[in-house]
Amino acid sequence: MKNLKLSILFLLTMIFVSVNAQEKKRYKIHTVAFYNLENLFDTINDPTKYDEASPMMEMNESYRSAAYIKKIQSMARVIADIGSEDTGNSPAIIGVCEMENRQVLVDLVNDPQLLHKDYGIVHFDSPDARGIDVALLYQKALFKPINSKKHELKIYDDNTRKRVYTRDQLVVSGELDGELIHVIVNHWPSRSGGEARSRFKRVAAGKLNKRIIDSLQSIDPYAKIATMGDFNDNPTNKSISKELGAESDKDEVKFKGIYNPYEDQYKKMGLGTTGYRDSWSLFDQILITQPFLEKDYSSFRFYKAGIFNKSYLTNKSGRYKGYPWRTVNAGLDGGYSDHFPVYIYLIKEVNEDDSIEKKITRINEE
Repeated sequence: MKNLKLSILFLLTMIFVSVNAQEKKRYKIHTVAFYNLENLFDTINDPTKYDEASPMMEMNESYRSAAYIKKIQSMARVIADIGSEDTGNSPAIIGVCEMENRQVLVDLVNDPQLLHKDYGIVHFDSPDARGIDVALLYQKALFKPINSKKHELKIYDDNTRKRVYTRDQLVVSGELDGELIHVIVNHWPSRSGGEARSRFKRVAAGKLNKRIIDSLQSIDPYAKIATMGDFNDNPTNKSISKELGAESDKDEVKFKGIYNPYEDQYKKMGLGTTGYRDSWSLFDQILITQPFLEKDYSSFRFYKAGIFNKSYLTNKSGRYKGYPWRTVNAGLDGGYSDHFPVYIYLIKEVNEDDSIEKKITRINEE
């Protein structure tokens, strides 16, 4: 009988060590995302902002309420879907841009498609000339903000000597399932007037972003930082490749360095998040600092990055077939946004299933 017990013990030990080693592992995975909401404006004319040119205000007043509700529903549908196929949940954290104010975000997170997720909001009004802002939405059960701050991007036009009023960069530090991370939400100056003529604005934005990252790393060199947004530049442009010093190869990312998982998707795969004049641009990106690449399976690490370009988000025919199906007539004619969302998965190993270990213990105790 004793020999039989020892044989069973040996067999179970071998199973525990080898055959079922991978099956014992359980993982926790969260989606971190970014989405340009394309002119999510309310139906009220704000005299302090230049919102008269928004699609909502250009509509006949009798259609505005219906259009606004449709737009909110469309944005909520997309946010609810991002990452859900793989994680069974909508994003734990999602940065958003191109919305008018906090109230439109309140309406968004209270849409029935998102209400049960109990999203919180971090938002500051920005000095942007059109009155559009950036913000962070987070599931309260998964992320606990500790500190938030906006950083003004002060740019002056060399020709006019006047300030160019644009979006702030939002920094939110908090705990994702108990682990401290930092998120920077961006919407860098547009290419209005041409890429070359407007380049200095995005270079300035890149410099500010790097200063913010350096500041966080001066406090904690191992800080886990994700900087996300509509950068209005591709991964290969100077503002990102030089000013941020982002690397496309994980093995080349040095201590305190930055990894851009979207550069290869742009250069090697030809992917994009927005289309213009028959070409793709990958303006929407999420970049991460080196500690997210460490092989520490007990804390959150980078798993994969993607572009959320499901079929229902694309034009099905016509000149812009395959491009993002943007909002037309403030949503009454359908559409979502002129940008695809982007996302990354953060993953960590949680406590292993110790059922086999318990079986071994029971046999020893008999």
